[in-house]
Amino acid sequence: MKIDSFSAIDIATSGMRAHQKNMEIISSNVANARTNDAGNGQPYRRLEPSFKTQSNDPVTGVELQKIIRDMSNFQSILDPGHPQADESGYVSLPNVQLPVEMMNLTVAARAYQANVAVMKRYQNMVESTLELLR
Repeated sequence: MKIDSFSAIDIATSGMRAHQKNMEIISSNVANARTNDAGNGQPYRRLEPSFKTQSNDPVTGVELQKIIRDMSNFQSILDPGHPQADESGYVSLPNVQLPVEMMNLTVAARAYQANVAVMKRYQNMVESTLELLR
């Protein structure tokens, strides 16, 4: 299987775009970690990205397929004085766990950095080739 140089750049670029979108989704989760009314009377639901390959070719880039709402149970805390507390005094909070989000953010940032490193290595390789041709 032959990989031409431009497809390697395309793959790295698609990875950078995908992980940038992933970091945006994680940022939204973190920003809404305490939003107990997302406008529909329910707490904010955590979002998760779903990625897919760009084609059926095994050596290809990645793209965002869809954004999925995490349908796991909301967290509940006892706060009888809260205006949105139920009759038992519990308030529903988003299903966002900050340590998990921070771990996901670190993974996404490292994957983005890895794709940037591929781009830099490719640039160095092209510069070396041009030097040899001079």
